[in-house]
Amino acid sequence: MTVSTAVKWAVSSMTGAPTLNGTAGSMIAVLDAFLVNGFGTKAVDSATVTDGICRMAITGASAAQDHCVIQLAGATGDGVALNGPQRVKAATASYVEFACDLPDGPLTGTITFKIAPLGWEKVFSKTNVAVYRSADVSGTRAYYRVDDTNALYARVTMYESMSDVDTGVGLGPLATVLPGGYFWHKRSAASATGVYWALLGDSRGIHICVAPNASSTPLTSGGYGCYVHYMGDPNSYRSGDAWSAMLTGATTASYTDLSGCIFSSTVAAKCLQRMSSGVGGAVQVARNTWGGVPVSGNDPSQGVYPSRTDNGLRLAPIVIGDGAMNLYGPRGQLPGAYHCAQTNVISAFGSDAKITEGHGAFSNSLLLSIGCGNLAGAAPGCGFFEVPLTKSWRG
Repeated sequence: MTVSTAVKWAVSSMTGAPTLNGTAGSMIAVLDAFLVNGFGTKAVDSATVTDGICRMAITGASAAQDHCVIQLAGATGDGVALNGPQRVKAATASYVEFACDLPDGPLTGTITFKIAPLGWEKVFSKTNVAVYRSADVSGTRAYYRVDDTNALYARVTMYESMSDVDTGVGLGPLATVLPGGYFWHKRSAASATGVYWALLGDSRGIHICVAPNASSTPLTSGGYGCYVHYMGDPNSYRSGDAWSAMLTGATTASYTDLSGCIFSSTVAAKCLQRMSSGVGGAVQVARNTWGGVPVSGNDPSQGVYPSRTDNGLRLAPIVIGDGAMNLYGPRGQLPGAYHCAQTNVISAFGSDAKITEGHGAFSNSLLLSIGCGNLAGAAPGCGFFEVPLTKSWRG
């Protein structure tokens, strides 16, 4: 079985992970690490392949965790083929291992690894402001400008094209809708103390999960996913959709504003570059999913988890409208994100970021769950992301 590394994830608890806090520039530091540079470089003492498993001996804990994607460098000889992204099979304080197809034997070279970045570009920047763009030519390659000059939140906008860090055309959201762009909250109060975050994405999009409530645990801060936003391409229902780039975010400076959260908000705090016709500019869109209550994992539409009939977990894709859903219908769905139309989910999966083996429709995938739906106390719900092991989010 060929293991896919297309979908990558990282959490704030990883060794060497950048800190997201109530200071200017901390959001850019996190995005630089996950989108462009990677983080947590670790030297390998020795590496040996045995029965299709490469085990790298290390001294002391590394950033690697089970099932994350690392980027290998420095292997020589036959091991050159392993340089690049690898999905971790198991990680401990003394070794990290992954599957490979090399013959048994030791690897040579000065080998290092780090948490692998998504491979995006940072195309423009100035102090505490950055513009990011996907390098994947199969996508829309929209420009995403992150103004991180405020201590408590970043302001984020999307452009069709840009000539420098401050100049672009095809703005979204429109200035007439929300001057200055969406709010990505970092922390409830100015402080160098970090908050919990989880990032998950591929070469064309990224889900950004933050718990800005300055609490000591994921449980009491609402979980990593109480505030979840997306930037990148959705999986459009329109073939060759050139204008489907998407951005979501809160619409106010209040850290308790969940208006753009993909797991708990149906309001139009989300925008697409243009409608599917390609005419006009950015359009506000809403979230729609199978179920009747907005918060994933706290939705009684499909009963209590586990389902009485088969112990099942009921997950549904999150659909985005082509403008107003009731007028124009669906445009596509968010890649890798799933709403759970059941209750009692948080008691089983917990508020912290957690990896669970998938079954049924999610065989050969992992599910990353995060608590969601409350910024003032314990998370009532739970959102889910798919981490495919043999494919990608794009097919």
